[in-house]
Amino acid sequence: MSQTRTEVPSIAPAAGSMPLVPAEPTTTAANGPHVEVEVTGLSHIGLRRSNNEDHFLIAQLDRTWRTLMTNVESDALPQSVTDTVHAMVVADGMGGHAGGEVASRTAITAFVDLVLRTPNLIVRLNKELTEAALQRLAKRFEAVKEALVDAVRRDPSLSGMGTTMTLACSVKTDLLVGHVGDSRAYLFRRGTLDRLTRDQTMGQFLRDTGVLSDAELAVHPLRHVLTGVLGTQGSPVDVDLRGLRLEDGDQVLLCTDGLTEMVTDSTIAAVLAATATASAHDACQRLIDLALANGGKDNVTVVLSRYRVSTEKS
Repeated sequence: MSQTRTEVPSIAPAAGSMPLVPAEPTTTAANGPHVEVEVTGLSHIGLRRSNNEDHFLIAQLDRTWRTLMTNVESDALPQSVTDTVHAMVVADGMGGHAGGEVASRTAITAFVDLVLRTPNLIVRLNKELTEAALQRLAKRFEAVKEALVDAVRRDPSLSGMGTTMTLACSVKTDLLVGHVGDSRAYLFRRGTLDRLTRDQTMGQFLRDTGVLSDAELAVHPLRHVLTGVLGTQGSPVDVDLRGLRLEDGDQVLLCTDGLTEMVTDSTIAAVLAATATASAHDACQRLIDLALANGGKDNVTVVLSRYRVSTEKS
């Protein structure tokens, strides 16, 4: 897990990207801590690509109870309770002409279909339910892979396509992360940027085994060779899973390698620190602008969520 702390450079906003999801705060009202979430995302085609093979999703799922009429004593039943789950996904496709775009889009739509067909959604977590939710998440990645295989059966011209997928779900102050490929999830907390995911690449494997240094990995051609991918061939999916507890002021960033190839972790940390009092959209735009200013060699996608956590209500 890398950690960085630095000052932000001054970068003027650049045109070329539009917010696809409004950065409006959402309040989770239920027993326990009071959590407000601000989340938004941006995607840009970059400066050298003819199409955008990145896709992202931000979704909110609510389970609500409202007591409409009863003769039970008022203090015996809740008047209104809402459990809220926020889901954030980035996917970076690959696979020749149109294949990558289809792969990343199919991965996200398949994931949504799986969620909507789940009869017993987990919207409150404890230790046992967290383990169950992570196991379910791993199975959903496998099901997404099968959806890609089915797409190739219907259209053999898509053979060889694949996609990364990095997903984060927040349930009040619990965060669950699932990851395949080399897109990334980060946690920014009290000025420090922690990488929540590990790149599933040959270059990262060589770094983990001590063959490469961090400096050598940053420029090594094998950093682009994926060892983990949601594809239509190969062995079962190796899904990295983790859970953690969110704190007040935390920021969670999901991004494709179009950002991390162009912008260092230290600069990402600096941007998140400098824009903490601005909107989440402004922070995403600043990151996109930096990637473009540094060459914009690939599609670049960022999703940023911010959390305000207050004490339990009486």
